[in-house]
Amino acid sequence: MSDMATTISGRPPASTLLDKKMNKTHAVVSGVAVVGALVVGIGFIAVHIAQDFSGVAVSSIWPYLLLVLALLIALGFEFVNGFHDTANAVATVIYTHSLEPNIAVVWSGLCNLCGVLVSSGTVAFAVITLLPVELILQVSAGAGFAMVFALLIAAILWNLSTWWFGLPASSSHTMVGSIIGVGVANQLMSVHSGTSGVDWEQATKVFKVLLISPLIGFGAAALLFLASKWLIKYPALYEAPKNAEPPPWPIRMLLILTCTGVSFSHGSNDGQKGMGLIMLILIGTVPTAYALNHAVSARDAQDFIAVSQQTGHILDSHVNPNGVLGSDARAEVTDYIRTKQVQPDTVLALRELVEDLSHEVSLYKEFKAVPANQQTNVRNDMYVASEAIRLMQKNHNPAFTADENAALANYKSKVDKATKFIPVWVKVAVALALGMGTMVGWKRIVVTVGEKIGKEHLTYAQGACAELVAMCTIFAADNFGLPVSTTHVLSSGVAGTMAANRSGLQVSTIRNIAAAWVFTLPAAALLSGSLFWAFRQFTH
Repeated sequence: MSDMATTISGRPPASTLLDKKMNKTHAVVSGVAVVGALVVGIGFIAVHIAQDFSGVAVSSIWPYLLLVLALLIALGFEFVNGFHDTANAVATVIYTHSLEPNIAVVWSGLCNLCGVLVSSGTVAFAVITLLPVELILQVSAGAGFAMVFALLIAAILWNLSTWWFGLPASSSHTMVGSIIGVGVANQLMSVHSGTSGVDWEQATKVFKVLLISPLIGFGAAALLFLASKWLIKYPALYEAPKNAEPPPWPIRMLLILTCTGVSFSHGSNDGQKGMGLIMLILIGTVPTAYALNHAVSARDAQDFIAVSQQTGHILDSHVNPNGVLGSDARAEVTDYIRTKQVQPDTVLALRELVEDLSHEVSLYKEFKAVPANQQTNVRNDMYVASEAIRLMQKNHNPAFTADENAALANYKSKVDKATKFIPVWVKVAVALALGMGTMVGWKRIVVTVGEKIGKEHLTYAQGACAELVAMCTIFAADNFGLPVSTTHVLSSGVAGTMAANRSGLQVSTIRNIAAAWVFTLPAAALLSGSLFWAFRQFTH
């Protein structure tokens, strides 16, 4: 394919130019920056972990060995995500020689770090809601660990496979497919107990975003490219890179700006996918430190008690008179989350759960003061109550008034603040893993994006349009708390600009990318489901 590109344009293929640039580049500054970032980041992580563990009683070394192993696998997924997905952010700026490769990947890594650090965590917990609720509640048990290990290992294996062939496949698709595989396997293995599998309503919502976003990337990038040709009369902008020469400085600044935006937005969205799973690992292995948010102040706890009383009164007004409270309120509410069907005792059980949580917090004054052996139970009660309220408000059953909905939303926000949090050190660890991955494996993806999607070399304008669209699409998805694929949006954007420029598309590459897009979900699901079944044989 590179030979064909050389014949058409008279220019050497990008792979050859990149090899020469890497051989000639003295990456002293970038090397110092990388080492410095690693030292500072690892030191920061170590200090904060030591602080978190300072009040934890060590009774056995086994949970901590399991924690280390699980974290290595989770960060391994982010590392693979770095050279698999994040490499798309630097593809155009490296291909067009706007930045030296070593400088580009370091800069992209820093922008990823900033994006991860400012991320809200909404996407992280949106991914978590796809998981079977009872596996989340049992994350400290064998089934929970089997779930986390199965979906992470499956995602890593599939990402490595597609990267090896230079295909811009999606880590978002892979993670969603892995989660679905675990959910389906869990349902099949527990068919007689009525346990829940995949939250198909939430999964469908994610499917729609992952399906529509490449179409948006293709169409929006094509329109933006045509508009730029009509409005911006700057011939150099529509030329392909010449050998290893950098473009004129206005074009160079534009491409660096778009690389910055895509890297930042990628960190704020894609970087969150592993965060939620890391939090499940931390909660499962060290619940004393991570089951509840110890940063919540005593004043916030008192606000929670007041809001809980208000919520209890609201639920009491909607209790079915035929309802009879069973022996386990959490089990009743969990069953509602699984079936989405309100039973006569559902609201009664939820009210009981809310009142119990209020009494617990009233007794201990602060979340961090809850005894170690009760923190997991309190967290699980809060998680179930939050999910039940979300579903009731979404389904309008019971039919709450506007004022009641506002009060319930306020209560849910207080609960989520206590349970859906991500420590800063986790964000730093994910950002480092993403950045290191980008620096290791960017070349295959750069060559694919630059010269294997279209029949002509990628021009400066095409690269800028594709990255601008990718940046805006990811930012929009981030604001809605939805996972989106940087890979699919950017590669489809490049394809859109090629079509708009009548450059032609290389059918074989488009076919391979489409095949990876189609088969990622079922392949990742089958792999993770099989691994979950295998791990469950040893974790009963």
